[in-house]
Amino acid sequence: MESSDIRIVTWTVTAADAAAFSASGESAAAHPSIAGSISNPSMVSARSGRTPLTVERFLRAKGCSHHVLTLLKRTDHGILLNGVWAYGNQPVHPGDEITIRVEEAAGSEQILPRPLPLTIVYEDEDVLVADKPADMPVHPSAGNYENTLANAVMYYYSAKGIPFVFRCVTRLDRDTTGLVLLAKNSLSSAILSGQSAHRQIHREYLAITEGKLPESGTIDAPIARVEGSALMRCIDPEKGERAVTHYQRLALFGRKPPASAWHPDVMVSGTSEACTDPMEPQPLPEVLSLARIHLETGRTHQIRVHMKSIGHPLPGDFLYNPSSVCARTPRQTLHAHRLTFAHPVTGETLSFVSDLPADMRNLLENDYLASPDPFP
Repeated sequence: MESSDIRIVTWTVTAADAAAFSASGESAAAHPSIAGSISNPSMVSARSGRTPLTVERFLRAKGCSHHVLTLLKRTDHGILLNGVWAYGNQPVHPGDEITIRVEEAAGSEQILPRPLPLTIVYEDEDVLVADKPADMPVHPSAGNYENTLANAVMYYYSAKGIPFVFRCVTRLDRDTTGLVLLAKNSLSSAILSGQSAHRQIHREYLAITEGKLPESGTIDAPIARVEGSALMRCIDPEKGERAVTHYQRLALFGRKPPASAWHPDVMVSGTSEACTDPMEPQPLPEVLSLARIHLETGRTHQIRVHMKSIGHPLPGDFLYNPSSVCARTPRQTLHAHRLTFAHPVTGETLSFVSDLPADMRNLLENDYLASPDPFP
């Protein structure tokens, strides 16, 4: 389904909606004489001890932010109650229909459309889920104005003649691959941002770590910016923000033996001996672990910092494990594997999966031995 600069959404008020706004479990509809005799419905709360459900309260409960409500009030017929233009303080009852009209005035004109790789996993009127490749920043920044996911998405919509505002709900580091969630209008952005703030968007990662990772565990260690660095993070119990990472080891991988015991100095393609840095040769570790990781919080570089802190850094991580960067591991071995969230309008649970990318799979299959079919 293609996006549009106008999104019209209709919700039906249920008895549960009305009851949730009444301290006594009763709705304003149960007292028509009171509602009809008071010009200001909000006074019902003060005089009867009940909180009436109004148009604005209903929309806030659905996740509409102050910004979205302001836009709706400024839009011609932006809010309708049973098909009639409505005010925010009008009471609503079970069975009523509330329709909103969300309009996008213009797209993200500062982001240049560029024909870059874009894999769309799912798209409807409200959300887009993309599978981001490695070496692609999400947002434009200094030195990265035309090579980002934002540039690719803007090209996709400009080719359709659709104005689009780039709103990224879940973000990934430049060299982390996998699923990214975008909101396609201000309404879905507000609702999904609320879900994110309440940790209701669930992300699962696959990571390759050095060494024999414990079978499972939780890392609860606060993360802060490294003093004097604009990029690096570190564990800092005093200044850091709480960060919690849960992990489960899926498989262990041992390095394959050299291809030829008679010619140990010969580097054979397809073995770990070929993975060295020409400036400072560093062989791959003897043991790697494949792990499933779930984030309880979402701090910058959280997985990379946490795994290093317990002695199991990610191969290819130029910031936190620079000696491991080589031809076989040119990027951190981290992939956003699964994304689960409630659809911002329908409430339906959506879940998407992106398989382990080829570079991570090739590292394990070409250079290591493991139990049969270790991949999830």
